[in-house]
Amino acid sequence: MVSPGVAFLVRSSPILSFPLVLGVGLRPLSTRLGGLEIPTWAAVLVAITSLPLYAVFRVLLQNWRNRRAAAALGARLIPVVKGQSIGSVDILKELRFNREHGYPADGLNEPVQALGPVVNFRVLWMDTILTTSPEHIKLILSSDFNNYVKGERFKTGMRSVLGIGVFNSDGEMWKFHRQMTRPFFARDRISDFDILERHADAVVSLLRQRMKAGYSVDFQDLIGRFTMDSASEFLFNTCVNSLKANLPYPHNVAFPPAEANAPEAQATIKFVDAFTLAMLRLSEREVLGRIWPLFEMFGDKTAGPMRDISEYLDPIIDAAMEKKRLSGSQEKGESGEGMSLLDELLETTSDPKILKDEILNMLLAGRDTTMHTLTIVIYFFTMYPEVCTRVREEVLAHVGSSRAPTYDDIKNMKYLRAVLNETMRLYPSVPFNVRQVIFHAFSDEYSSTSRENINATVWPSADPNEKPFYLPAGSKLSYSVFMMHRRKDLWGPDAEEFSPDRFLDERLQTYLLKNNFQFLPFNAGPRICLGQQFAYNEMSFMIIRLLQAFSSFSLDEEAFAPGARPPPEWATAEGRKAIDKFRPKLHLTMSTKDGLWIKVKDA
Repeated sequence: MVSPGVAFLVRSSPILSFPLVLGVGLRPLSTRLGGLEIPTWAAVLVAITSLPLYAVFRVLLQNWRNRRAAAALGARLIPVVKGQSIGSVDILKELRFNREHGYPADGLNEPVQALGPVVNFRVLWMDTILTTSPEHIKLILSSDFNNYVKGERFKTGMRSVLGIGVFNSDGEMWKFHRQMTRPFFARDRISDFDILERHADAVVSLLRQRMKAGYSVDFQDLIGRFTMDSASEFLFNTCVNSLKANLPYPHNVAFPPAEANAPEAQATIKFVDAFTLAMLRLSEREVLGRIWPLFEMFGDKTAGPMRDISEYLDPIIDAAMEKKRLSGSQEKGESGEGMSLLDELLETTSDPKILKDEILNMLLAGRDTTMHTLTIVIYFFTMYPEVCTRVREEVLAHVGSSRAPTYDDIKNMKYLRAVLNETMRLYPSVPFNVRQVIFHAFSDEYSSTSRENINATVWPSADPNEKPFYLPAGSKLSYSVFMMHRRKDLWGPDAEEFSPDRFLDERLQTYLLKNNFQFLPFNAGPRICLGQQFAYNEMSFMIIRLLQAFSSFSLDEEAFAPGARPPPEWATAEGRKAIDKFRPKLHLTMSTKDGLWIKVKDA
């Protein structure tokens, strides 16, 4: 199979070959047409400079068109973040470095503070517009939803893993996937806690075993197994049993006990590792943008992990299809209680690719996002023991010390919900998201005669005295809920502080209720997370079971590998970057670098 890099060069060959064609053809053409003989050195010089000159001409022409279009609409161009090198390559390098080694939004906060809540990062003469404005995000996600798509640039980079699933599709294909999965998230499904109870009990048991042995636990790893096992059983009725694989030991344990994984755990470990690696590769592509194929000249970097993923999933899908074939179609409305999402999907399609794409998309949402939020909740319990105590008191008052919670129990626990919301405000699972403005055919070169097109390409300014912003059709957009959730003008002077009561006291009315698009842990609009209520139930259920079993949690900082600890220079920064004792890690979703090593105290 041709590598992404080679395919990219082939697609670009008409442009890339232009200098060669020009250099070879210029001399004979000039001689034939005008009898003028151009020296070889001049032909070579013209050939070498032709492509850069053409690129400069295209950029200047596009800038002129954009300025003209903005003026015609009574708007202004979005301020550009200017780099120090040609093509602002230094900005790309800084963004890549910060994504790997920095704190979320490093390199982004400074331009936003200097230029305003919407800025244009023009790298290699390609625009990427970043906004932290709830008004703009509302346009993208809701009020002008149809004009903002994932776009081919994004979908091409994600396709080798996410295929045409719900998170990597637009238009009719997105509607098809959405309609397929929506019925599965009905209340009777998301309030059935049998699966959660079984896996939550396993988590509590493993924590007690490790504490009895005198070792701390990587809670992120442990809770990731809980969310993976729960999601896999919920989605395709087959538990991957990752909780049965051996837990890791802290890096400072010189001689960890020798433990052999059970044979059935080997396939699980291989699948989970491949899934994690595939998500990492997709994240790297997104950072590199349009030029990502050039970094995969010798092969598709997702091919290896996808082979392992397919090796695990294909037999499960084949078995479900065979079961469906043998049993025949159920009559409409007879979906059984024990049916998984895969069973439900088989009522709509028998295409194995569509089935696998959708299962992988939903598994990404079901594992990583919930894992991250639960990890940070426990981290905040270690940092703010008074919050932990208060949640535990609420648990004991509503549920008691041993009974499993019900749907109504969870619904009535207001402070627990506030803790979850505050955790997702400060550390949302998906801190950055992307869209692309649809290409419109403007009459008379961006004429203002079409109101639909005007509305689609203009964003209001935060300052009513300023002109609105103009967005060219096809612009790549990124919006950051991470940055928006920490804006002091939206959340008050204590925006960087962990204070769950802000969702219960007068601050709720003063700040959040004025604009419900400033708090978006689950997205909004037509693409709002279908599993939002299931996620709340799953996270609440797990926290309740933990607080029934344990009275307190503490951070074992010595168990963190040196590279996973915040660097000393972060202590002089502003906000939570200076306070928090873990190192956030960004891929498609957020996590903590090297996990979260904790100890627990029995209740």
